[in-house]
Amino acid sequence: MPTDRGPLWAVSPLDGRYEDRTAPLAPYVSEAALMRARVQVEVEYTLALARLDATSFEIGPTLASDMRVVYKEFEESDAQLIKDIETTGARGYTATNHDVKAVEYFLREATPEFVHPWLHFGLTSEDVTNLAYRLLVTEAMEEVLQPRLRAIRSTLGEFAQEYADIPMLARTHGQPATPTTFGKEMAVYASRLGQTLATVEERTDSLAGKLGGASGTFGAHTVAFPDVDWAAFARSFVTDLGLEYVGLTTQINPGDDFARLFDALAGVNHVLIDLDQDIWQYVSRGYLGQEAAAGETGSSTMPHKVNPIDFENSEGNLSKANSDLDFLADSITTSRMQRDLTDSTVKRNIGAALAHAFMGYTKLDVGLEKVVPRESVMREDLQANPAVIGEAIQTVLRRDGHPDAYELVKDATRGESITMADFESLIEGLDVPASTKAELRDLRPEHYTGIAADLARDID
Repeated sequence: MPTDRGPLWAVSPLDGRYEDRTAPLAPYVSEAALMRARVQVEVEYTLALARLDATSFEIGPTLASDMRVVYKEFEESDAQLIKDIETTGARGYTATNHDVKAVEYFLREATPEFVHPWLHFGLTSEDVTNLAYRLLVTEAMEEVLQPRLRAIRSTLGEFAQEYADIPMLARTHGQPATPTTFGKEMAVYASRLGQTLATVEERTDSLAGKLGGASGTFGAHTVAFPDVDWAAFARSFVTDLGLEYVGLTTQINPGDDFARLFDALAGVNHVLIDLDQDIWQYVSRGYLGQEAAAGETGSSTMPHKVNPIDFENSEGNLSKANSDLDFLADSITTSRMQRDLTDSTVKRNIGAALAHAFMGYTKLDVGLEKVVPRESVMREDLQANPAVIGEAIQTVLRRDGHPDAYELVKDATRGESITMADFESLIEGLDVPASTKAELRDLRPEHYTGIAADLARDID
């Protein structure tokens, strides 16, 4: 077996088969990204301490700038050094077997000795890690996932406008039902996605960090500097990082903010899984054609096939993402007493959940770019199912006071293969004014779409 293993040897498909597609998330959810974010928190915390009147050290503008460079220009070699300090005791340190302590020792290599006592001063590792994760998830959501979701929302909105007038047979319980338009159906999904995405954006903006020491009491901070308002300091520090502040905690951040975000993201994914399945059905029924990619093989034995693989891949990845998100939301909000390491282990899988979601969005986006409505197929299917205008006929008869309109049409159509000629015979035998008969004779399935086109065009 090779010792220098590439993507083909990856345990997870996210870092193997899909490595190129999940690469945009690597700067935010990889182990190296977590190290960088921890360095950022430690640096900014030390600088904030130096600004306190109570502390006995000062960091001038030049040194402050140099310290910020450490995380702003964080490189793979820096991540490797932190890992080496943790696992093998590089640079003369004893192997820590503790990832946050290794970050503290790493920063000693980048700062003068008078700063060293103040690195990680009064903190527990969760103070650093909970903030680091929230910085990373915020960036991953804002820079990678949300833009892709907005692109899908935009495409669906364009479909709604462009195909507002294309009539299409609707199906309820899988059976032919009142016609709609393809544009209106896409408008429904655009609206649903817009609403659920707004919730995701809101909950991304409300991620909240803690800074309270080993059991959330500022015990170490207070014993060292009893006159400092540490709660106010913590609030200012956390909000300066761009996060909301949660003051009442145990050793760990309770994680309710993450749970709310993951639940919201799962809601988006449920909408898109529904869309994947409907588009799959439209392709299966011939309502949508797919542009064949040059050189692509649809089946290893049937050369003619152009399979809806993008929507199937999307559905699979979004389903996996939701399984992970549900697990994360449940697990990270639970901890034995002050804390245990279960949550630490589980949080390392946040990136995998986001990556599966991103894969689902990417494949859906690609699939939507390939589909083309087949208006002729949709019209032919409508014309082959004239029974759907039975609703319109019985409603017009009700309007004109017919007491048994529903029962009349039901007896003539339920379970029957009915034609427009059958409707003509039914209409001819009705005891209604000639004007009503003329109105009923003008009904056609392809025209019986109500205000579907207007609804599609009105989407914002």
